[in-house]
Amino acid sequence: MDDGKYPVYVLKTTDRDAGIRKLLEPFPAGELRGMTVAIKANFNSADPYPASTHPDTLSAIVDMMKANDVARITVAERSGMGETPEVLRRLRITDLAERKGFDLVVLDDLRDMSCWERQGKMESYHWKNGYLFAKAFGEADAIVATCCLKTHRFGGHFTMSLKNSVGMVAAVDPESGYDYMRELHGSPGQRQMIAEINTAYSPFCVVMDAIRGFSHGGPEKGTLIEPGLLLASADRVALDACGVAILRMYGTTPEVAREEVFAQEQIARAAGLGIGATGPDQVEVVPLNDGARDACRGIERQMQGMIMAGH
Repeated sequence: MDDGKYPVYVLKTTDRDAGIRKLLEPFPAGELRGMTVAIKANFNSADPYPASTHPDTLSAIVDMMKANDVARITVAERSGMGETPEVLRRLRITDLAERKGFDLVVLDDLRDMSCWERQGKMESYHWKNGYLFAKAFGEADAIVATCCLKTHRFGGHFTMSLKNSVGMVAAVDPESGYDYMRELHGSPGQRQMIAEINTAYSPFCVVMDAIRGFSHGGPEKGTLIEPGLLLASADRVALDACGVAILRMYGTTPEVAREEVFAQEQIARAAGLGIGATGPDQVEVVPLNDGARDACRGIERQMQGMIMAGH
């Protein structure tokens, strides 16, 4: 953060390979040399992009990490809609791991409590007894995430960088059998609980693939929009605020369209927990090419409350 602002970089492109190289230039990837990197993508279901991370997006991120001589790359995942190994196979991520030489960890298979760390057990949190966070992420030297641009019809309202962190949490306690996902999805505090998961880690950076997205429906299917954008930030709050702004530019659900962007419950709770920006004045939207300038102006206007729905 420079001068009290959290930068979100925006690139207008449909070329993921060249685009992600350009997008990640502002991040000091050379600092990752010799480190272990855990990647959290979005493989909640076997439905293709924009329901799931595009394989080319993950491939480009892996290539960037390898170009900076990281010691080890691990992609860890837990799907919410389908069996994780089958989801990864159908999306051809298993094949990609073999070709690119990164480790693939299925979090559902981690039955030993030594693979998990209890987090979020705080009186002010909405989780009844905290949650189990995967050490595949907690013990990595750095975490890189990539998310999609989607609404969420099962209570999250939208699913971007903050919501993507749910896949880092155990679905069920391997010792007691307690169902954390039942608690999450059955709670009126679901959106605050999503934000609370994000206190467990700080990412090196997060890439949002908004070349396409869902403005309604989600997470596995919905109304398709094509912003043609890639975004990146180290701040999940600022990044999700920009994502919500983009959805509003295209016309979106009443839940996402109402209130100010920073009043959205996921964003407000995360900001209140100190995870990132606390308001639009702390977000710097940075265009990385001329094509992104109009989009950046629209994002800024939306975050300031100037409605442009029906793009």
